[in-house]
Amino acid sequence: MARQFIIQSEAVPATDGMDIAYADELNTQQLEAVTWGGGAVLVVAGAGTGKTRTLVYRVAYLVETRVPPESIVLLTFSRRAASEMLNRATLLLDGRCNRVRGGTFHAFCLTILKKYAAKIGFPSNFTILDASDSADVIDVLRGRISVDTRGKRFPRKRTLQTMFSAIRNRGITISELVENSYPQFLEYSETMDRLFQAYSSYKKEQGLMDYDDLLVMTLKLFQQEPDVLREISSAIRHVLVDEYQDTNRAQALLVKALSSVHGNVMVVGDDAQSIYRFRGADLGNILNFSDEYSGAQVLKLEHNYRSTQSILDLANHLLSTARRKYSKDLFSEKLKGDLPAFVPAPDVRFESRFVSQMILQFREQGIQLDDMAVLFRNGHNSYDLEVELNRKNIPFVKHGGLKLSEAAHIKDVLAHLKVVENPRDTVAWNRILQLLEGVGPKTAGRIVDLLDANTEEPFIFNERPYSSSYIDSLRTLFTTLHQIHSSEIAPAEQLEIILTYYAPLLRREYPDDYPKREQDLEHLVGLVTRFSDRSSLLDSLALDPIDLTASMALPESEDEPPLVLSTIHSAKGLEFSVVFLIQALDGVMPSSYSVGSDDALDEELRLIYVAVTRAADHLFISYPMIGHRRYEGQYFTNPSRFLADIPQRILEPCTLVEADSDPGATVNNGPREIETGQPKSLPPSLVDS
Repeated sequence: MARQFIIQSEAVPATDGMDIAYADELNTQQLEAVTWGGGAVLVVAGAGTGKTRTLVYRVAYLVETRVPPESIVLLTFSRRAASEMLNRATLLLDGRCNRVRGGTFHAFCLTILKKYAAKIGFPSNFTILDASDSADVIDVLRGRISVDTRGKRFPRKRTLQTMFSAIRNRGITISELVENSYPQFLEYSETMDRLFQAYSSYKKEQGLMDYDDLLVMTLKLFQQEPDVLREISSAIRHVLVDEYQDTNRAQALLVKALSSVHGNVMVVGDDAQSIYRFRGADLGNILNFSDEYSGAQVLKLEHNYRSTQSILDLANHLLSTARRKYSKDLFSEKLKGDLPAFVPAPDVRFESRFVSQMILQFREQGIQLDDMAVLFRNGHNSYDLEVELNRKNIPFVKHGGLKLSEAAHIKDVLAHLKVVENPRDTVAWNRILQLLEGVGPKTAGRIVDLLDANTEEPFIFNERPYSSSYIDSLRTLFTTLHQIHSSEIAPAEQLEIILTYYAPLLRREYPDDYPKREQDLEHLVGLVTRFSDRSSLLDSLALDPIDLTASMALPESEDEPPLVLSTIHSAKGLEFSVVFLIQALDGVMPSSYSVGSDDALDEELRLIYVAVTRAADHLFISYPMIGHRRYEGQYFTNPSRFLADIPQRILEPCTLVEADSDPGATVNNGPREIETGQPKSLPPSLVDS
């Protein structure tokens, strides 16, 4: 009798006999996406339409239809998003969903590179440079290259780091980038190209990768080692991608590579929320998906579960004016609700008074402060409002700021762990050496050169080559590093050893505010206890930095959670009952820098769309009619061109009047009048002093 070989079945669309009643849990559009059989499919998910829910149920559905969980890869832009989705899928189904591989693009690539880095000339214990460290390396290398500036300014290190990141994420050359985006540096194209090559060589020599390298080097590995690509992609039966509109060129190529064997790829995203072009996001990835994948299908999610139909009517109108888009018509079952209000204020001060007083009125009505948000284009747009909120004792937190691992004292401590993990990490060595008294940049460089000559025993101290002025400090440093390197103790214990050593350095380096910085270090200790090894700790902090400003701004007592102030970019993905969009001026929305480019103007329009769709129940858009420039004095402003001509049946014009004045007769179909006086019966702590 002939032998029989059993082939495991692919997912099938039938749902009979499953643990989850998908047809009862999902709307028609979601159900179609969740139960899609296979191949390449793009799910265009409008704002508030249950994108996350759809991906969660898709994971559960694949597992229920006998797809091995470990052969499913879910790629996201934050580790928190991946964990949340997989946890929800596990609650829906069972522990099998824990075996689904999920994480950020960079984290997934890191796991591949840790295994195969030697094939492209890197050690397996390479360390990851953050943006600040990358800029410092570039600055050092720039000093080694003779640059004839001929009276003009060569780009600074941060600009160079941004440019180098852009060319790798977009797959273009320095010349192409400079010609299109940095024409002021055109004469330096050749010099910058030499600097980029020197930067790449330096990282390889020192066993370093920056954030972009995680993507680029994985693609390089796949290109140079097709057997590795075949091994990895053969083990992946389904690739799921969240927020596909935010992917750059390198990420799109990775998705295609990972799905190259089985061809099952589902990407979910909203072209109307593509607002990260400055980070390298390529709108063409989502718009051209059907061209990139033969036979690809496009599905849509349009049933919005967040906003009133009045707010969605404004969002739909805005989107209809975009040049490049997928057509969609968001609809809601929340049919009742006020029209979004368009509020011109006499000046910035008046605008701030209006917003703060409306916040207090909504709070009187029972809406919590943290269910309200004030959104703006740039961080400085909220400065005047912050003064007014403080004057009225309204607590707030401002989103978007320094990350914990970007703070100088945190970087100091982590640099010690980095050199223990990778003794070739010259960037970290330079940082910790310059904390020693008597050691500056040149001396640190000489010490690093001496360390390179003793690679076998990097933390055994030999006094002979070093100066007596800093030899005692250097001996103490080496003793500390050797203690960590030679023992097998948990990361938390390693950190405690470093903090004991670092305590006097912290007080000397930051005498004005070291108590506050000590609290940050205590916070770091709490985070470190979650990790079992040093490598995973350093990788995690590099891949997913933790907010510092947001956590520090929260009230220490158990008071009401604060009002949210946020740039629109930082608010993407969030939702609030009440949203105020301030400073809606031409030159701000859209930015004056975008006026010469149709693509840039389209992105500015999408930015307002994102802001509008954060609101569930109430939306106010305001702008000051008189502005002020430092050297020009006062001037008349114009509202955003995207909002100026919207019909009043969609965006209601309003006027502000002083509460103690006579507003006069109200004209039918005229602008709504909003008083700017104090609301009644305020809690004493919230009344103006």
